[in-house]
Amino acid sequence: MDIHVLNFDNSLTSQKNLLAAYSPRIIGLQDFSSSARLWMGKKTAEAIKDRIKGISGCAVNFLGSGDFHHVSSLLTEEIKESASLIVFDFHPDWDMLPPSLGCGSWVTHALRNPNIIKCLLIGASSCDLSFPYIQSGNLKSLENNRVEVYPYQHRPSSVFLSDVPLNKSIKLKKGLFKTEISWSELKGRNLNNFFLSLISNLPSKKVYVSIDKDCLKNDYALTNWEEGFFSLDELLIMLKITKENLIILGVDITGDYSQAAYPDIIKRIISRLDHPKNVKADRLDAGVISSINEATNLKLLSVLNP
Repeated sequence: MDIHVLNFDNSLTSQKNLLAAYSPRIIGLQDFSSSARLWMGKKTAEAIKDRIKGISGCAVNFLGSGDFHHVSSLLTEEIKESASLIVFDFHPDWDMLPPSLGCGSWVTHALRNPNIIKCLLIGASSCDLSFPYIQSGNLKSLENNRVEVYPYQHRPSSVFLSDVPLNKSIKLKKGLFKTEISWSELKGRNLNNFFLSLISNLPSKKVYVSIDKDCLKNDYALTNWEEGFFSLDELLIMLKITKENLIILGVDITGDYSQAAYPDIIKRIISRLDHPKNVKADRLDAGVISSINEATNLKLLSVLNP
């Protein structure tokens, strides 16, 4: 597969070993760094689509910080045949609240493409699956098992005054005003067998894969967001199974680190509210951050593009 760096934030351009080993095409998008971070309007989205036109087919696209994960929804718009979407992420990114082109809602936006007939959310274990945040999640997408959610670990969640469809990835206990959701956790499972069974039941052999490295422990990824639970070996196992059994249409990778700067006061406030406090990367030297993230990126590429 071709390899591209969609360079919004220079988080990849410091990874000299990766650049030397793979010589990716670097697409300059720094002029959208502020307008696209966290969320973007239609005007910005159209300008970015024009800049990246034609790159999504059978490619690995690095997007930089997870603050730009919603660029994935622009890439998946290009899927013109029936396919599944597999997302490895600590967050479900399925919010229904505006803005729809945001890093916390891009999955919902991507599902507007009718060619995405199935979506697996793998590793989502954040508070977004807990009350009150789950109330604005795209619960309707669970209908007919179009979306299945498999956290690494998560306590049962309560949903109030909302319909939760039956879904093979969850168990429901319905009351008059409250529905309790029990999740199918990955923790403690034989990941080889379980993940293979998941992808064996996909309705299409063709898949698009989106990876946010915040699904990993801090030993393997230093991001702008919380620490996930997967080891790198666990993520690589699932990617190997995907590559050996399915046809990968494209891949994007986020979860590198960059400090945000906002001329827009609204984004500055939302960023402070939305980002977790005490992110480990905020306390570390830039060289250490880049080295850890680069090592993981190289491991991911060794599986995806050996």
